[in-house]
Amino acid sequence: MTVETFDFTDQAVSVTAAAAEHFSNALKPKGLSGVRISVKDSGCTGFKYVLDEVSDGEESDVSIALDNGINIYVAADALSVIRGTQIDYTLEGVNRTLKFNNPNVVAECGCGESF
Repeated sequence: MTVETFDFTDQAVSVTAAAAEHFSNALKPKGLSGVRISVKDSGCTGFKYVLDEVSDGEESDVSIALDNGINIYVAADALSVIRGTQIDYTLEGVNRTLKFNNPNVVAECGCGESF
């Protein structure tokens, strides 16, 4: 008999190079080194992403160290809805924006407020 283990912190989220650079540029002048990602009830489809600039995450957070020294902290209670999400920093027209490419999303609000 074999036993397979599952590390459910694996692939909590991934961050593109553009998003990592954006986080670094936003945080370092403030003396901060991390972004905490959580979700809250919101909108007509259920949840809204919440990003907080932080020095450290909370004890129960999943921590992901980026190559540029920035840490991403994912709230434990958000893992079930954001696991596998890729965070990207994109150019749309003349605007730059963070994009959450979340494979768990079934529906999104028309205004983009919630998922």
